[in-house]
Amino acid sequence: MIRLSVPLRQAIAKLVLPLLIAASFALMLLGKADTVIAERARVALADLLVPVYGILSRPVGAAQDAVAAIRALTDLHAENARLREENARLKRWHDVAMALEAENHALRAVLNAPADPTPGFITARVVADTGTAYARSVLLSTGPRHAVRKGQVALDQNGLVGRVSEVGSRSARILLVTDINSRIPVQIERTRARAILAGTNGPVPRLQHWSDGMQPQPGDRIVTSAQAGAFPAGLPVGTVRAGPGGVMEVELSAELSRLEFVRLHDFGLSGVLPPEQVTRPEAPARRRGGS
Repeated sequence: MIRLSVPLRQAIAKLVLPLLIAASFALMLLGKADTVIAERARVALADLLVPVYGILSRPVGAAQDAVAAIRALTDLHAENARLREENARLKRWHDVAMALEAENHALRAVLNAPADPTPGFITARVVADTGTAYARSVLLSTGPRHAVRKGQVALDQNGLVGRVSEVGSRSARILLVTDINSRIPVQIERTRARAILAGTNGPVPRLQHWSDGMQPQPGDRIVTSAQAGAFPAGLPVGTVRAGPGGVMEVELSAELSRLEFVRLHDFGLSGVLPPEQVTRPEAPARRRGGS
């Protein structure tokens, strides 16, 4: 075995760092001078390291899967108990609903009252979110032969989205309830007090102009009101929550941030008015000969 003298080993040790620095600069210059060679080298190195990464990732992936499985088993008991409780609660509500339905039919038979007509609706796809800092609306694709008209009510699977503000030959625009120009008559379901849902261009609208002595409380359910004929009564809107400064806001039932399809309901000519007739009523005509 060849043994190097101490001075020679010291000289080699001193040369290692400069040689490595020189090699690094040489690789950098080579990469700048010929990008094709550098790219091929990186690809070749990646091809060599991929199997290694695959082998090393298997134990890590297996450990992560095991931890996830343990967590799932831990949460399974609590989730099962929650679902059982929810199922029991839903059964109770089902019994209540069936009893109310039977009572409703009996009262209608006594009063000879006709049943409310089922409104027709059209399902349309949201193709663009045209919301800006100054407006909140979405664009729908309706097809060439559609029956969409201004003022129709738009809902998703959970609640009120807005109403049709513009109609084209193949498209329609929905003015969302969060738009600053949106004013919707609503009702607090607990107290039956009327109020106005006002858009703010933010994620949640505000509740305004409720009746004196009928202060809404966080958790109150908000539904549409038939006041002024702009909307039919009873459509789900959202839930009251306390905002900054004690302002009453409404957390919407509809998921406006994830709209894919909306239903455009036709509640009849008497149930829905065009937006311009609701927000900007015509001024009364002046009397002749007077000011």
